[in-house]
Amino acid sequence: MASDLNKQNDFVSWKELEEGCKIYGGGGSKNFNTGEWRVDCPVWLADKCKQCLICTPVCPDSSIPVVDGKRTDFDYDHCKGCGICAKACPFGAIVMKGAED
Repeated sequence: MASDLNKQNDFVSWKELEEGCKIYGGGGSKNFNTGEWRVDCPVWLADKCKQCLICTPVCPDSSIPVVDGKRTDFDYDHCKGCGICAKACPFGAIVMKGAED
């Protein structure tokens, strides 16, 4: 069976896949660009950011990288645009932009 996500590709038959609705291993989202279906997009306004890092632990997708104790721009490959970070930011340093913006 192709329960190892790294072994799933275009050549794996549906007959080889594990039964759905079961979790066979952790950290699978890092193997896929799950942010592709995002409708709204967070935009980081670095000039307003106070580096309080309140946004980082509330992100359900771990899409706010921290390097040397400071947050950097979003990991848009995995961000799903939920907006939790924007609501948590007390300084207005994260704004949500829609597809039409």
